[in-house]
Amino acid sequence: MIPSGAGAPAESDEMDETRAPETPGRLLARLSDPALRPIAEKVLARERLSFEDGLVLFRSPDFLGVGALANRERERRHGNTGYYNVNRYLNPTNLCWVDCGLCAWARKPGVAGGYTMAIEEAVREAAAGWHDGITELHVVGGLHPSLPYDYYTSLLRTLRARFPGVHIKAWTMVELDWIARVGKKDLLETILELKDAGMDSCPGGGAEIFAKRVRDVICTNKIDGERWLEIARLCHVNGVKTNVTMLYGSIETDEERVDHFLRIRELQDETQGFLGFIPLAFHPDGTPFAHLPATSGTLDLRVIAAARLLLDNLDHVKAYWVQIGEKFAPVALHFGADDLVGTVTEETITHAAGATTEAGLTRLEMERLIRSSGRDPVERDAFYERVVRDAEGRVVRANRHDFAPGAPES
Repeated sequence: MIPSGAGAPAESDEMDETRAPETPGRLLARLSDPALRPIAEKVLARERLSFEDGLVLFRSPDFLGVGALANRERERRHGNTGYYNVNRYLNPTNLCWVDCGLCAWARKPGVAGGYTMAIEEAVREAAAGWHDGITELHVVGGLHPSLPYDYYTSLLRTLRARFPGVHIKAWTMVELDWIARVGKKDLLETILELKDAGMDSCPGGGAEIFAKRVRDVICTNKIDGERWLEIARLCHVNGVKTNVTMLYGSIETDEERVDHFLRIRELQDETQGFLGFIPLAFHPDGTPFAHLPATSGTLDLRVIAAARLLLDNLDHVKAYWVQIGEKFAPVALHFGADDLVGTVTEETITHAAGATTEAGLTRLEMERLIRSSGRDPVERDAFYERVVRDAEGRVVRANRHDFAPGAPES
């Protein structure tokens, strides 16, 4: 079986002891901006950064110095490891009543391109990604105006029965709020029923920027930032971990980005419920904001670096290769990111807004991508434990579950 050590945390198996973090003296000598020095001293002493420190990270002309600080913290935590997982995106419907200016993917009922999958159709779609031995299903969709409450619970139960051992990461905080409204149920009751039906964790989408000024422009009908955090808190304290995102590159300010980070950090102090942070670059094509420029590579890397340094209580900062590109994502593994997310199979939401990356990569392509950065690839499961495969590449153990021989038919 490859690799050995089933169930052991990937960090402990893959830490490269020959690759020691950069020495403090050498790190400080590299900084050309004096404003970064007190931040560097805090990082070296493992002290928490302030709001003002966060603004410096976004505004310092010493872009490489910011990256060096983030890389040191990343290597202190994860050595030379670069994580990824083999996941399958499943979008059961793109029909949505909310008009979000940021979205080029969703459709209103009756508009060309709209769709809703029946449950068995959605399960067949999920099975189409099994060829590479998926270990996680990532399920998100639109806020469908007429699907009944039991569609969501039935879909989860059917997916759970069809794919035992596969981690089901389903429904963002925005969707949980909507599903509860559809069912005329208390939110806690909804979360517990979805959890019982098979919801193992939740994606981090819909967080966008928590600041009301920004949300009133880019996602005016979506739940507000306080509600998003409230729902995430309720998930966490009831045993459902989540990811968390930030959509950057639209109309937000540096202050609003830093505020977003610190609100995440505050909730993580309280619950320890966030599995990881994923920065999402705004893609303006096909949206009412098509006049805005796409994010630059330096902004992409600066956001990742700032996240690694400000989010001191989150273990994992991810670089979403779908959005920043296969050639650029490996660079992020030296600017604070330790995870390139997953193989995806097959992404549609960002591509609707003009992304030109592949819609999905194979496991071997992901490993080549990580090796191209000089990092050591580790296929992880939802718990950041190493996935075990047999000599033919079939999953033997993942998500603390022993997989039966063979894979389900599509």
